[in-house]
Amino acid sequence: MILAKAGPPAGMRCFTKLTMNNFFPQRKYLSEDLLAGLVNGISNIPDAMAVAILAGVNPIYGLYAVTVGTSVGSVFTSSHLMAIGATSAIGITVGSALLGYDPGQVPAALFMLTLLVGLIQVLAGVLKLGRLMRYVSNAVMVGFLTGVSLLVVLSQLGDFTGFSSSYTNKVLQAVELFTHLRQVSAPTLAIGLLTMVLIIWLSRTRVKDFAMLLAILGATGVVFLLGWQNVQLVGDVSDIPRGFPRLSLPNLTLIPGLLMPALSIAIIGLVQGAGVSKGYKNPDGQYPDVSRDFSGQGFANISAGLFQGMPIGGSVGSTALVVSAGGRTRWANIFSGLVVAVVIVLFAGQIGLLVMPALAALLIVAGFQSLNWEEIHDVWEVGWVPRFVMAVTLIATLTLPVQYAVIVGVFLSVALNFVSSARNVRLVELIPTDTGLYRIQDAPAVLPSRKVTILQVYGVLFFATVEKLLEILPAPLGSDYPVVVLRLRQHSEISSSFINLLERYDQELQTAGGRLILTGVNVRIKEQLDHTDTIHDLLDDENVFLASDLLGESTLQATQSAEEWLKALPVED
Repeated sequence: MILAKAGPPAGMRCFTKLTMNNFFPQRKYLSEDLLAGLVNGISNIPDAMAVAILAGVNPIYGLYAVTVGTSVGSVFTSSHLMAIGATSAIGITVGSALLGYDPGQVPAALFMLTLLVGLIQVLAGVLKLGRLMRYVSNAVMVGFLTGVSLLVVLSQLGDFTGFSSSYTNKVLQAVELFTHLRQVSAPTLAIGLLTMVLIIWLSRTRVKDFAMLLAILGATGVVFLLGWQNVQLVGDVSDIPRGFPRLSLPNLTLIPGLLMPALSIAIIGLVQGAGVSKGYKNPDGQYPDVSRDFSGQGFANISAGLFQGMPIGGSVGSTALVVSAGGRTRWANIFSGLVVAVVIVLFAGQIGLLVMPALAALLIVAGFQSLNWEEIHDVWEVGWVPRFVMAVTLIATLTLPVQYAVIVGVFLSVALNFVSSARNVRLVELIPTDTGLYRIQDAPAVLPSRKVTILQVYGVLFFATVEKLLEILPAPLGSDYPVVVLRLRQHSEISSSFINLLERYDQELQTAGGRLILTGVNVRIKEQLDHTDTIHDLLDDENVFLASDLLGESTLQATQSAEEWLKALPVED
C-alpha cells in the first residue's frame, strides 16, 4: 500500500504562501512598486503630521505610525494594495479620547489606545465580523463622516488664524473666533491662505501627487524669507527626535478608560478599510476578504502602538494614490513605510521648521474635499427616515465627544434595521388557480369556515415582527373548522417569540375546531419546533410538512391533506 505524503495544514499553507509573497518582492514589478512607494511615502509625511496635530499629539507619533504600521499591515491584509495610514476621522477621534489626560500621560495613553485598537481589529478579523458592516446604514455613515469633515475644518481655525479659543468644543471655538476677529494674527492667516492657494494650484499640475508637501515647503520658505518670527513652527509645539521609534511597553493601568474610545476608533478604521476592500480589486481580479483586511489593520496598529505610533486605518485616498502611481503588489506600501523612515532619520531637524498654519491649511483643504455632496444629496432625497438618521448622527458628531458619536451612530443603525424589518413584515393569501399557479392577494381579516386558507409570511421572523404579525393574522372568531396552511419556505430559522405566536394561534384555531399546518419547513426550523416541544404539545407531526427540492410540493401536499380532513367532518345541518 502506498501512502500519500501528507502536506502541511491549511493554515500553515496559507501562512507559507503569504510569507513567500510578501518577503520576496517580484523583480518584474520592483520598479513600479518602488515608484508607488516613493510617491505614497512622501505624500504620507505631511498627512501623518497633520493628523497627529489634529489629534493634539506630537507629529512624530503620526510619522512613527506610518513608518511601522503601514509596512507591517501591508504584509497581513487580503487587499494587496490597501494603504494603511493616518486619516482625519481617526485623528479627530483620538484627540477627543485624550482630552481628559494630563500632558505627561498623553504619550502613554496614546500608545495604549493604539494597541487596544489593533487588538480589537484583529479579534474582529478572526471572528469574521466583516459581514457586520452591512448593518451600519449608509445614512449613519454619511452623517458621521460629514460631521468629522466639518470638525476637521473647525478644529484647525485656531492654528490657521493664530487665535486661541477658551472652549474645547470645535463649534464653540469657531463661534468665538468669528466674534473676536481683531485677535487674528495677520501673518499667520496670510501663510494659511497662501498654503491653500498653492495646494489648489499645484493639484492641477504634473506634480499633483506632491502638491501638499510642496505647498507646505513653499509656505515655510516664505516665512523664513520674510523673517516672520511670530508664525508658529512645528518645533514650537513638539520636539521632533531623530532616529527610529523605540519600543514602548504598554501601560495596562490605562486600559479601563481607553476601551470605549478604542472600540470607536476600531469601528471607524474598519468602516474606512471596508470601503477600500470593496472599492479596489486585487491584481487577480478578485475582491479582497474584508475580515482579513480587518486583521491586517489590527496588526498595523499593534505594531504602531508598540513603537510609539498613533492609530491608523485603511485609507481610500492613499490607496487610490498607490494605484494611480502604478503599484502592483503589497511591496508598494512596504516601501512607503521605508521612505518615511528614511526621512525621519535624515531630516528630523528640518521637520520641526515647518509652519503650523500651513499644516492647518492642509487639513482644512482635506476636510472640505472629503465632504461628499453627492452622497449627502442622495440620502436627503431618499426619504425622511434616512434624512432624520443622517441629521441626528451629524448633530451627535458635532456636539458629543466623537468616540460616543460613533457608538450613537452604530446603535442608530441597529435600531433602524430592527424598525425597518418590523415594518416590512407582510402576510398574503395564496389562491390556487386552474393552471396550478397561485394568485396573491391580501390576507383576509377573518378566516372562512370549512375552508383551507394558504398564507405566506414575508419578512424577518424575530421578536420585533411578532406583534405586527399578530395584528394581521386572520382571526378564527365566528368561524367553524377553519384551516390555515402557513408557508415558511423563505425562512431559515425562527425565533422563540414566533414559536409562541404559533402556539397561541394554533390554540385559537383548535378552539374553533380548526387546524394549523406548517409547510416549507426546513430541517433547522423542524429542530427548533422539536426542541421546544411545540409539535408534541400542540402541532402534530402530520401538521408539519418539510420543504422538498420541488417548490410548492409541500404546500400542495398540505392542502390536499387539509381538504381530505374537511371532507371527513360531519355535514352541517
